[in-house]
Amino acid sequence: MPIASLNVGIVGATGAVGKEIVGCLQKRSFPIRNLRLFGSKRSAGRKIMTSNYGDVKIELFSEDAARECDVVFLAVDGDFSLTHAENICRGEDGAVVIDNSSAFRYKEGIPLVVPEINSETTIGKKLIANPNCTTAIGLMAIWPLHKLFGLSKIVMSTYQAASGAGQPGMDELIEGTRSVLNGERDVAENKIFAHPLPFNVIPHIDKFQDNGYTKEEMKVTWETRKICGLSDDFPVSCTAVRIPTARAHSESIVALFERPVDVAAARKALDAAPGVKLVDDVKNLKYPMPLTATGQYDVEVGRLRQNIAFDNALEFFVCGDQLLRGAALNAVLVAEAMLKNGSLKAKSAT
Repeated sequence: MPIASLNVGIVGATGAVGKEIVGCLQKRSFPIRNLRLFGSKRSAGRKIMTSNYGDVKIELFSEDAARECDVVFLAVDGDFSLTHAENICRGEDGAVVIDNSSAFRYKEGIPLVVPEINSETTIGKKLIANPNCTTAIGLMAIWPLHKLFGLSKIVMSTYQAASGAGQPGMDELIEGTRSVLNGERDVAENKIFAHPLPFNVIPHIDKFQDNGYTKEEMKVTWETRKICGLSDDFPVSCTAVRIPTARAHSESIVALFERPVDVAAARKALDAAPGVKLVDDVKNLKYPMPLTATGQYDVEVGRLRQNIAFDNALEFFVCGDQLLRGAALNAVLVAEAMLKNGSLKAKSAT
């Protein structure tokens, strides 16, 4: 039976993630009957040019208007989602909501989804949480290895691009770099980041917690456990670092396993995994980099080797476009998975 086209809404369509959601919907030919873009009073009335749907005028957001859609993508902050998401999806006539904020990631009964791992958790649900970008990118590589060898611990260090802080973060990096190179300043100004980012790295993303980790680091721990169905005390440790690149996050991962590891078998599993691109040819200087991962749907994985410090451990390097795999693309893939399992359908077809 052909899938009926849907009324699709995007809240926050002018932001970095919202723009990418529009792009993913177009490139993947998502079945759209009517695309509705919602924004604040400041952006309402503006027109967004799209290749598939013509010029779309941004509407002033209201819950009633959003509820008219079949599915609504929220590319907004957590406070907005906490205020509106559950009202948009409430009842049989509510819309399916896919939320990109952290508002509902840890709430019991609300699926936190990377579709290649746990899309079945969306069945019968109306509100879905999209994971943190760092977690989503790393798990694309970790999950195939977990299925093969059985995880016992994860140690991760991340190298996160300025765009993890949205368009303002990218702007601060670009303008700050320009001001230093032009000789206008010795050290760039900083308003978005804790310290100047150009020509620097900052081992601090989000607020510090009582245990010495930042909230960004703990997100990786909490979300990995939930998405992969691991125990609440499963050991995951992360150090998150902001670096002066514009886009695409990188991660150095040491994964320890319950069973003996085999590098050749791991390489074969990664090469066959959906959403993963094995880039691991060191003789020809080919390995994952932000430069090559930017704008790509697949997560690059390489530098795969047996770790020499721990038994039954693999070490590897991952790069992924956090605006795509870590946000917009993942959200659209969630919607596609829900179309397939029947949890998302046109209201007129119900």
